[in-house]
Amino acid sequence: MAHLSARADAAYQNDYHHKLRGRLWGALDGTEYDERHDDGEPPGFAYSNPFPPYDMSEGDDRKLLVASPEEELLANVAADLLEEPELNIGEMPFHVDEVTSLSPDVGEPGTRGTIETGTGLLIRIPPWRCEEYGIDHPGGDTAVFWRPEHSMKPLRKQVEDNLDQKHDRFAHDHLPGPSDVDGDLFDGYELIKTFAVPVTVTEGQEMTYVLSKWEFSYTVRDDDHRRHLNLALDCGLGERNSLGLGFVNITDKTPPGESELEGQDAFA
Repeated sequence: MAHLSARADAAYQNDYHHKLRGRLWGALDGTEYDERHDDGEPPGFAYSNPFPPYDMSEGDDRKLLVASPEEELLANVAADLLEEPELNIGEMPFHVDEVTSLSPDVGEPGTRGTIETGTGLLIRIPPWRCEEYGIDHPGGDTAVFWRPEHSMKPLRKQVEDNLDQKHDRFAHDHLPGPSDVDGDLFDGYELIKTFAVPVTVTEGQEMTYVLSKWEFSYTVRDDDHRRHLNLALDCGLGERNSLGLGFVNITDKTPPGESELEGQDAFA
């Protein structure tokens, strides 16, 4: 977690994604992770927005979370932020005051909890799947953004398939992936909202993405399920994690044998 302070009064920018991505990839320049930049595969990291997401006055505190299954990648990012503490995210000027380490974990088998999307979740339905789900496709090879009227089935399937890709890249080959085991990733899917946001995908190319915010409830079934949920915390859910989309947080967690009133806040 990067602890930030605003260097000047500034309006909060919701289109921060491209600028923050540039700084994080810059931190990985010259490392073994740099080659992932344009390889089309999951990048192996996810990050929050600078939060809380409000206009700021000089000296105001903000936080930024960066997650990855690879400690060395996080170490490179942390070192860069500390060596160059001036962090300009678009028109939002920050100073990095401190970097601290967090180790989020959904908990041992039997633990119940909630995972919330900290940034919008991007799910697109490929054209060859649209007929299977009864979704009208406009033609061509363009994927369709998931919307509530498409039902939960395509969203659950695309989230699992995407996490499978990340598992293939970042987990040991002998371990079963999310689609290799019985049971859903989450017990419950509570949609908070859907919204459209302009995102600069590359310099000079802006696209409008339809995103969604969620609360996912879970009960850890076994060690494999725990590993899959923690992979989601480390890599993000859905697509375009390197743009800061699909970052997720544990918002509450109740160990086995405790009531929810006894469960501890995930960040306590």
